[in-house]
Formats: sequence, structure tokens, C-alpha cells
Amino acid sequence: GARETFENYYRKQRRKQARLVLQPPSNMHETLDGYRKYFNQIVGFFVVEDHILHTTQGLVNRAYIDELWEMALSKTIAALRTHSSYCSDPSLVLDLKNLIVLFADTLQGYGFPVNQLFDMLLEIRDQYSETLLKKWSGVFRNILDSDNYSPIPVTNEEIYKKIVGQFPFQDAELEKQPFPKKFPFSEFVPKVYNQIKEFIYACLKFSEDLHLSSTEVDDMIRKSTNLLLTRTLSNCLQNVIKRKNVGLTELVQIIINTTHLEKSCKFLEEFITNITNVLPETVHTTKLYGTTTFKDARHAAEEEIYTNLNQKIDQFVQLADYDWMAVEPGSKASDYLVDLIGFLRSTFAVFTHLPGKVAQTACMSACKHLSTSLMQLLLEAEVRQLTLGALQQFNLDVEECEQFARSGPVPGFQGDTLQLAFIDLRQLLDLFIQWDWSTYLADYGQPTCKYLRVNPTTALVLLEKMRDTSRKNNVFAQFRKNERDKQKLIDTVAKQLRSLIN
Repeated sequence: GARETFENYYRKQRRKQARLVLQPPSNMHETLDGYRKYFNQIVGFFVVEDHILHTTQGLVNRAYIDELWEMALSKTIAALRTHSSYCSDPSLVLDLKNLIVLFADTLQGYGFPVNQLFDMLLEIRDQYSETLLKKWSGVFRNILDSDNYSPIPVTNEEIYKKIVGQFPFQDAELEKQPFPKKFPFSEFVPKVYNQIKEFIYACLKFSEDLHLSSTEVDDMIRKSTNLLLTRTLSNCLQNVIKRKNVGLTELVQIIINTTHLEKSCKFLEEFITNITNVLPETVHTTKLYGTTTFKDARHAAEEEIYTNLNQKIDQFVQLADYDWMAVEPGSKASDYLVDLIGFLRSTFAVFTHLPGKVAQTACMSACKHLSTSLMQLLLEAEVRQLTLGALQQFNLDVEECEQFARSGPVPGFQGDTLQLAFIDLRQLLDLFIQWDWSTYLADYGQPTCKYLRVNPTTALVLLEKMRDTSRKNNVFAQFRKNERDKQKLIDTVAKQLRSLIN
């Protein structure tokens, strides 16, 4: 006869039990079993309550169960948020998702509302995506570190077919060639391409059973893949390019590799379309940003090549050892310069597989840098005096550079474009060696001037260095006039140069 007392007592006790059941074990996130036990307790509790609702008269009612479920739902979600955030293993996060889906579907079958659980799964999805990106960062690093950065050799049809099966590559020319032959790219191209596909599969696994539309799934996969390309892969590539010991051959191979990966992006787009059945024309389809990732990496590698070449040129130029007081020039170009030109020739021979513009820019930038470096040698403040003999030796070296530029080290230059890199030096040396001041001063400032590229300030600096030597020794004997005339001539020219400068 104490029905009301019993109902109150029953509900109070069951609330306490519910609170106990909803306390997650502290190390729940470490194993799947921890989560499984936790979910089973909760399901068990609510299945019992549902049974009592349907088999007894008034002991529990719908309002009481709904209130309990509200509390349980908010506590469960809070616990899952906390524990899942500790998890760094994508496969564990994936298993957890499958458990949560089972848990939600089971309780939904008993009439409990579970939308909030599915909303929370979308949050966990972002975290899953992060753990995947971390994992793939390691995968890409290993691939790039273990690559030999040389074209893949193929000895027979079987290997050829295998690689073409792994990476979308068609080249009628290469197919015709007899074995053994080489693919233009190195191992990392098919490996990276396959890992991007593996990542896409891993993303897809999470979106199964989440009751999402195919458009939502497609969008999710594309967004995650974009992060993989623009952040993870991009960083890995940039790190390889910026590494201290990376050489010119590796940089050239990276440029070739990224060109091929860039072309393969449209196949990745198709791959996603085939998985999700969402046509790319659909209004909201996100584009893959692969092309920009590979373009950026390629530009970085190109910049690195230009820098690398300039540093090598600097190392050679540091070996220059001119005798600025020489009476006579030597019979040939200086050793350091001959070695430098030899290095440039062999380097540009490797550039034959590069996209044309890159090879040309590299060659032009190297010649300009060399020209600037030589000009600096000539004008250096520490060189206080120099003789005509020294200038003639220097001239032999510049001729060697011009000869190199004329020889077409890289195809595709129009006319004498490359030689123009040395035009400033050429005109300056001609002016001094031919002592052609009357022409220079008469034509100065006219667009057709023979010495258009000679700046009067530069000319004056060089002239001052020669004035000092002519005081001390008889270099200018070829002018057949006495010393005072020579000095006067230099003074006059210097004066006219100063007025030009002013």
C-alpha cells in the first residue's frame, strides 16, 4: 500500500545508479574495450528502464525517462569529447566512431533521440582528420627521405606496366623506346600519388554510416584532401627543398617530379568522384588545390636552384687571384674562371629535362650574377691601383664568359640575349683598353652611344686606380708622349667625367 513511497524511492535510487554508470573509467581512451564497457553499461541501464516503462503501470513514465536520457546524453557527450581528444591513433578513432554509431542506432531503436550523438561524431571527424594528417606527414617524410632522386629505370614490360598501373602516366615516345629505359620521375611520384589515394580511402571510412548525403561526404573528403596537399605534403616538400645538403641534381628532379604530380591532380579528382558518385559539376563541389601545392613546391625548388648556383659561383670567384700590378697579361683566361665555366657547362647539361623557362632563367641568372661579381672584383676599394696589363688579363676572362654565353649552354635563347649579361663589363673594358675617351665623351647621353652601358661614376673609379699606377711606372709608354702629358690627359678626362656625374 505504499505505492507512492516506492515509486519515489525507485526513481531516486535509479538516478544514483545512472550517475555511477555515466562515470567513465579514467583510462577509457587507451583501449577500445574501455569505451565498449562504458557504452554497454549505459545501453543496459536504458533498456531496463524502457522494459519497465512498457511492463509496469506508472512505476516510471515517459517524462521521467526523457529527463534521465537528457542528463545521460549530455554527460556521455562531455566524456567522449574529453577522452577522444587524447587519442592520436586514427584507427582507434575510427573504431570508436563505429562503436558510437552502434550505440546511437541501438538506443534510437528504443525510441531515444540521438541526433546530438551524430552531431558530435562530426566534431570527432575533424579530430580524426587531424590524426590522419599527422600520420601521413610521417608517411610522406619517409618517402621523401628514402628517395634517390633519380629517374626510375625499367628493364622489362612487367615493371613498366606495374608503374603505369600505380601512376597515371602516358608517353607515346617512351612506350616506343626499347628496354632498358627510364621514367622521367623518381620513385617518390608513384608512392606519393598512392598515399594520397590511401588517405582518401581513410577519410571515406569515417563518413560511412553517419547518415550523410553523398554531397556532404564528397565535400568532407575534398576538404580533408586539400589540407593534406596544401599543408602536410606542401610542408614535407618545402623541408626537402630547404635542406642544407640538397644538390642541384636533386632540385632538378624535384621540379620534374612536381610537374608530373601536378598533372595527376585531375585523376585524383576523378578518383574522388568515382568513390562518392557526386559529379564535379555539382554546385558546391570543392576543387582540389593540388596544382597550387605542386606549383609552389616547384617555384621554391627553382628559387633554390638560382640561389644554389649563385653560391657556387661565389665560391669560385673567391679563388680569383689577380695581379693588379701586372705589366703584361697572361696568355690565357685565369684558372679559377676556366673551372667555373666548366662547372656551369656540366650543370646546365643536367638541366635538359627541366621545363624550358626554368633552365633559361637559371642560366641567365647565373650569367648576370657572374657578371656582377666580376664587376665588383674590378671596382673593389681594396684594389687601389691597377695596370693596363691587369685589365687585359681581366679582359681575357670576360671573353671566356662571353664565349660560354655564345655557345648556347641552354637551348631557347634568342640571338645574343645571354651575352648581354656581360655587356656592362664589355663596354667598360673596351673603353679603357682602346682608351677611347673622345668617343665616350662626345656621344655621352645619346641612345646610340657606343658606350651606353658605362656609367661615368664607374669609369671615374677605374680611372683613379690607373692614375696612381701611371705615376709610379711607365705603363703608358705606348702613348709616346712624356709623363706630364699622360697625367694631364687623365686629369682632363677625370674632370670631364666629374662634370658628367654632376
